[in-house]
Amino acid sequence: MITTVAFDLDDTLYDEVDYCKSGFTVVARFLAGLTQSPDADRIFDCLWKHFSAGNHTKTFNAACDELSISYDNVLIQKLVQLYRNHIPKITLPDDTADVLHQLSAQFTLALLTDGFLPAQQLKVQVLGIENHFNCIIYTEQLGRDCWKPSPAGFEKLMQDLNQKPQNLAYVADNEQKDFIAPNKLGMLTIQLIRPNRIHLESSDEPDAKAIYKIHKITELPPLLEKL
Repeated sequence: MITTVAFDLDDTLYDEVDYCKSGFTVVARFLAGLTQSPDADRIFDCLWKHFSAGNHTKTFNAACDELSISYDNVLIQKLVQLYRNHIPKITLPDDTADVLHQLSAQFTLALLTDGFLPAQQLKVQVLGIENHFNCIIYTEQLGRDCWKPSPAGFEKLMQDLNQKPQNLAYVADNEQKDFIAPNKLGMLTIQLIRPNRIHLESSDEPDAKAIYKIHKITELPPLLEKL
C-alpha cells in the first residue's frame, strides 16, 4: 500500500526551462556590462540558442566564442556561480499546487532532488513548497557521489520517514537517472512527461524505465487512487 509520495523537483513540479531562462538572463546582464560586449538581449539569445541545441555543459564558453567576448576560466566560474546562486524567477504551476494540496490530505509527501545545493534550495524557497513536504532530501548534502542514480538519497528518505520501499512512490521526469535506484529498491515509479521538459533522452539501462507514465500532474491522484 502506498503511503508516501516522493517527488523530484526540476521538470516534475515546474518547468525547468523557466529556471534556465532566469539564470541566463542574469548572466547576460552581467556580460553586457563588460567592455565592448553586445547588449544583454543579444547575449541571452546566443546563450539560449546554444543551450536549446543541446549544449548544456559549455553554454557560456560557446556563447562567448560566438560573440567574441574574451574570457578565461575565472570568468566562466564567475558566470557559473551567478547562474547557480541567482534568485530565480519561477512560479509554481496552479495544477501542481492543487495536486500537492490534494495529495497531502491522503499521503505523506517528500521531495528528493539532485543539483547544486544553493540553487535547489533557492528554487524550493521561491516556489513556496517547503510546507508541503514532511521530508526534503537534497542529495548534494550527502555528497556528489550520492546524486541519482545512487540509492543513497532514497535510503535516507526511507530512514527519515521510517518507511519501507513498497510503501513509497517516486514521481520524476528523467529516464536516464531518476528511476534506476527506486526501481531496484522496490518502489513504485512514475514518470511525468511534461511538454516543455529538458531531458528527452531514453535509456536502455536495466531498471531505467518507470513503471507508469503520465503526461499531466493532474493524472497522478487518480492513478494513485486506482493503485
